[in-house]
Amino acid sequence: MQGRIKRLLARIAQENVDAFLVMRPENLFYLSGFTGSAGALVVTERQVYLMVDFRYFEQAREQCSFCQVVGFQGSLYEALAERLPHWGVERLGCEGDFLSYKQVITLQEKLENIPVAPLHGLVEELRQVKDREEIELLSRAVALADRAFEHILDCLKPGVTEWDVAVELECFMRRLGASKSAFDTIVASGPRGALPHGVASHRVIRAGEMVTMDFGCLYGGYNSDLTRTVVLGSPHPRQQEIYDLVLAAQRAALAAVRAGVKACEVDRAAREVIASAGYGENFGHSTGHGVGLAVHEEPSVSQKSEVVLQPGMVITVEPGIYLPGWGGVRIEDMVVVEEQGCRILTSAPKDPLPVVPV
Repeated sequence: MQGRIKRLLARIAQENVDAFLVMRPENLFYLSGFTGSAGALVVTERQVYLMVDFRYFEQAREQCSFCQVVGFQGSLYEALAERLPHWGVERLGCEGDFLSYKQVITLQEKLENIPVAPLHGLVEELRQVKDREEIELLSRAVALADRAFEHILDCLKPGVTEWDVAVELECFMRRLGASKSAFDTIVASGPRGALPHGVASHRVIRAGEMVTMDFGCLYGGYNSDLTRTVVLGSPHPRQQEIYDLVLAAQRAALAAVRAGVKACEVDRAAREVIASAGYGENFGHSTGHGVGLAVHEEPSVSQKSEVVLQPGMVITVEPGIYLPGWGGVRIEDMVVVEEQGCRILTSAPKDPLPVVPV
């Protein structure tokens, strides 16, 4: 934690502020280990102050031994106004991409003579590159999703609903030790597969249909994100064609991932495969995104992303094709960027197209 604080202080020094206010829950956890749902971290050169109300005081003292825990009653902003001058703070930075405009204005009004500077992405930049412990936690979260996929293949059959599948996936991961689902589970069967974010409905799954499942879990504060498309029964030629095309696009993107490559180049590798086959208009989302304390975080693996991939970044690679009225296919893995390529964390089978006997 203290190494992360030192890196943040180096960034703060470049922004003409002498303290930084952290309130985004993921950033609070990243910098302090605090897991409470309310609190604020004030990072200064001399000390790190964790401000919490009565509910979290003892928890904060237990979880954050290197922080000075400060209890307060009533308004956090009023508590900051009282204490910041004693901490030598003359100009305060805050999370301009987390606090609302109204919150920033209110904070400035309460602090009066201490200017408030909304800053963007300071902690999020640090979070992009994961350390060994973070990658281990991400690997465990992925392993739970892998096991859930193996389990659900035995539960898929004609007559079950998408909702049934989603609930079983989520409950299975919880039973294995997950804190919760990483996001609303997507189960899109038949023509609903054309919905990239087709959250599970009460539609009944039928024989011969493809089913796209996008799910993950939270473990130790870190998320997993996995997508697999399967077919109930022997695939039709068109189903096999679209699936093989998406798999080829994903392989191309995975081959492009390595340190020093721009994220847009990874996106381009997948997109060119799909576009060359005539389905470019049917791949409308980015090829991937970072995963960590948030299931969607930087870097974006998109057409416009100029981010240069670095060792330790963890990203998804998830091209797809979506055909209205017919359905769709998406295949997603999580990978760790390395110097000479990438290490795939996901092990759920995808080649050949997973077939569920009916």
